[in-house]
Amino acid sequence: MSLTRQMSAFVFVGVFAAVAHYGALVGLVELAGWAPVPATLVGYVCGGLTSYVLNRRHTFDSDRSHREAGWRFALVAGVGFGLTWVLMVLLVERAGIPYLPAQVLTTGVVLVWSFLANKLWTFAPTGS
Repeated sequence: MSLTRQMSAFVFVGVFAAVAHYGALVGLVELAGWAPVPATLVGYVCGGLTSYVLNRRHTFDSDRSHREAGWRFALVAGVGFGLTWVLMVLLVERAGIPYLPAQVLTTGVVLVWSFLANKLWTFAPTGS
């Protein structure tokens, strides 16, 4: 699969993952009264589960078993979770940026990290 097609598929899958993530974030902040940082971390997990299922099949067409790809994806997602936490604390709590613009910036950073790590390691052909 070409890099252009992979990036397109990744962005398309990302829309579904973002709906899960941002839906949980906004719902928890606006309806349940949660603080933005813990709410975005719950949203990150929701988006991450969506992302794994769709990216494994549609973006990377991996031949790795779920057992192997799953732990790799979890490790990459764990780094992304940490990046999300740190960036949201810095942007929302320290810099005073409203939570949605801060989340958009954070999503961009984590998107680049996760695409590269998943392409080059998580879903790379076996033997790589």
